[in-house]
Amino acid sequence: MSLKERVYSVLIVSSSENFNDAVSVLLPESKYTPISKASSINSAKRMFSERAFDFVIINSPLPDDIGTRFAIDTCNSKETVTLLIVRSDLHGEIYDKVAEHGVFTLPKPTSKASIATALSWMSSARERLRNSEKKTLSIEEKMEEIRIVNRAKWLLISKLKIDESEAHRFIEKQAMDRCVTKREIADEIIKTYS
Repeated sequence: MSLKERVYSVLIVSSSENFNDAVSVLLPESKYTPISKASSINSAKRMFSERAFDFVIINSPLPDDIGTRFAIDTCNSKETVTLLIVRSDLHGEIYDKVAEHGVFTLPKPTSKASIATALSWMSSARERLRNSEKKTLSIEEKMEEIRIVNRAKWLLISKLKIDESEAHRFIEKQAMDRCVTKREIADEIIKTYS
């Protein structure tokens, strides 16, 4: 799926209606949906705990917090890309605190063009996270397959009184002869001997 076809969920955390309106214009429904809004960090935390978001955009400060801790926490979720917009006099200091956690920052006042550029960077970062998730799942699936095949081998060893290399060859040969995966053969062995 290309970036043009992707749809991203967004949480806007801002107490400014003007900011919300300006950002909403940059978030067409065809590419960004659902769009949720929170006017405080506490309400944003509640919303974030109820569902995952692809993007979190924080317009700092908020009535209850500046938002740096929440920005870092959302980035630690491994599936969220966060943009923290802060006053220009605080930007350097806050950037130093949050950049190592993967939080994007913009100084304000900012322009719609800068936010649009940031959104394109966020899309790229989200896709990179998505690819990492796929690789992680692939590795986890491989590890699970190895565990199941090993369990099946040990069942063959104990029930048929054969050694490990014979059990391994048996599983591989069955998989090749029947044109199925070693995991499928291992699952059958586990069902048979368990």
